[in-house]
Amino acid sequence: MDTTYYDHGTPAERWERAQMFFDAKDFAAAARVLGGLVEEVPEQTGPRLLLARSYYHSAQLRRAETELRVIVERDPVDHYARLMLGRTLERQGRGEEAESHLRIASALAGEFEQV
Repeated sequence: MDTTYYDHGTPAERWERAQMFFDAKDFAAAARVLGGLVEEVPEQTGPRLLLARSYYHSAQLRRAETELRVIVERDPVDHYARLMLGRTLERQGRGEEAESHLRIASALAGEFEQV
């Protein structure tokens, strides 16, 4: 597959292109752009999170899980990454494993159960 279009331009231009694909609900195309961008700037959370979301919405759940685990490992208090990881695990039929991530995400967001 020719990926020239997806890899063309500066990181900022590719970030914009990826966001446009994502907003247009072309999640697979967004993931193609973001894959290279994440390789180039692996320390940045924004592109990696959007890549995970693109994988999630295009049903590439194992890939989404991999990216989300990297984010959670680097920043254990990122409640949105925890929420996404929990939802990704749920979609894979791994509810027990998802439960702890979803509870942590709720706590980090300040959503506590009423007793």
